Amino acid sequence: MLQKRTLIGLFLVLAGLGAFLWLVFGWPYEKGPKPQAGISWSQARWSDLPGWGTDDLSSALAAFHKSCARRLDLPEDRPITPSSVGGVAGDWAELCQAALALDNGEREQIRAYFEEGFTPVAVMFDGSYQGLFTGYYEPLIHASRTPDAAHNIPLYRRPPELVTVDLGHFRKDLAGRRIAGEVVDGRLRPFASRAEIEAGALANRGLELLWADDPVDVFFLQIQGSGRARLPDGSVIALGYDGPNGHAYTSLGRLMVARKILPREQISAPAIADWLRDNPVAGADLMAENASYVFFRQIEGDGPLGAEGVALTEGRSLAVDRAYLPLGAPLWLDTTYPDPETPGNPPLPLQRLMIAQDTGGAIRGGVRGDVFWGFGEEAAYIAGHMANKGRFWLLLPNALADRLLHAAEPSA
Repeated sequence: MLQKRTLIGLFLVLAGLGAFLWLVFGWPYEKGPKPQAGISWSQARWSDLPGWGTDDLSSALAAFHKSCARRLDLPEDRPITPSSVGGVAGDWAELCQAALALDNGEREQIRAYFEEGFTPVAVMFDGSYQGLFTGYYEPLIHASRTPDAAHNIPLYRRPPELVTVDLGHFRKDLAGRRIAGEVVDGRLRPFASRAEIEAGALANRGLELLWADDPVDVFFLQIQGSGRARLPDGSVIALGYDGPNGHAYTSLGRLMVARKILPREQISAPAIADWLRDNPVAGADLMAENASYVFFRQIEGDGPLGAEGVALTEGRSLAVDRAYLPLGAPLWLDTTYPDPETPGNPPLPLQRLMIAQDTGGAIRGGVRGDVFWGFGEEAAYIAGHMANKGRFWLLLPNALADRLLHAAEPSA
């Protein structure tokens, strides 16, 4: 009986403590609403966009021209993935035609074009407007068209048996998601992993595009998705993304922090590359844990090409998760980036109009972006050190935004 009374008393004490915490802190002991899973939308005003009035939109318009030219070639009823957000190509036709006609417009004309034709939509994902923004660039590797003692790391073309499947063609809820593999006995099977490819799974098939001199350079070229190669005669060729092997991307930075190889505050692309080169055996093993592998092709003309199939624009092209955001859409970005002139200084504000023109294996989530910084040492520095918090607003044609926002309203 005494034991029973003791248990009841303990229960009342705990219940009282729980009620006190509920009243003071909320449940579960923190203020604010419970985060909402998935993506949600709300209408914004142009005055909500930090720095909107100060950006020179002409270079963003030039990038948008590339997306518009491609979009106007599509049938008007072609869905723009995800169609619940991007609608169909016809929803963008009038604005794209107007954008192309505005080729030499004044700054205020360009601003008026966006303000009159588009509606800014605030993007929230998993209960937060904030997300992670990183950078990528075109790295330079040294390579040869034939192997020799110095150039013995193969850079492979896309194997003909590699199949890429757009899952959105089979299920609407998987729009924007793709898998890759090979068909064996009538079934799609996983393709060779990075470790298997580096062990010779594709050797002696004539798939070598180039032979590089540094495995770490090749690894980072694959992470960036495009780049350039300097050949022994001094000439430089452009390398374009030609598909992944379909395996999930694993971040070496996260592995190194988890295993206490490098502290989180020291994680950057240059620091990771230095460690891999200083520890070639352990570094090779670590790189092999990222089973994702990228294939390349030589490209001519403007480049590099993003996932939308248009040439990327330095400082204006953004890689996004196409499961949530349509390629070709303008977004207003509010984040920061590393100061390339004075390393170690506080980051600089980055408030500008971007165009969603690319994707990436590590770009997952509704508020997640990767800024394309172009080619050269400054681009490499910024991209290699950028991992900053920020947010963006999606700019949609007025009618399309109206449909999206009304669909997002809770039913009575």
